[in-house]
Amino acid sequence: MVDEKEIRALCLDLLETGWPAYVTTVDAKGYPQTRAMFNLRNRDRFPKLIPFFDKHREDFTVMFTTNTSSTKITELKARPPISVYYCNPDKWRGVMFGGDIEVVDDSDEMKEFWHDDWTKYYPKGYDDPDHTMLRLVPAVAKGWAGSMTFRLELGDKQ
Repeated sequence: MVDEKEIRALCLDLLETGWPAYVTTVDAKGYPQTRAMFNLRNRDRFPKLIPFFDKHREDFTVMFTTNTSSTKITELKARPPISVYYCNPDKWRGVMFGGDIEVVDDSDEMKEFWHDDWTKYYPKGYDDPDHTMLRLVPAVAKGWAGSMTFRLELGDKQ
């Protein structure tokens, strides 16, 4: 049997190496909507963000940026519970984090996360009106590694 410390290490590894993150929201009719998004915790692709996420190793905080005009923003505002899935099929493992997502309104935090090549998505920069940053502090983690499955109750930290 694998202990919680090992499960948490597996979760962190998937957060830090997974590419991309698969985010599932629920639309107005109640249907799940899954899409791939940048995994900002991926250490190879976003090394600038390592210091921020190193402060969130215990709570598994997940951050995203997206267009304010996207349908996912409408869905998230109406129904904030989401799931985010990370996997490494080559190593036979994956984890889903679930909880309520929130919009980040702190312009300093948005600037800290900003990458200059994102101007192709947000031409006016980090404070572009069509740029939204999102935060998930998960309440639950469920996953698998080989034939083992696990569930961690992380609590309601929102």
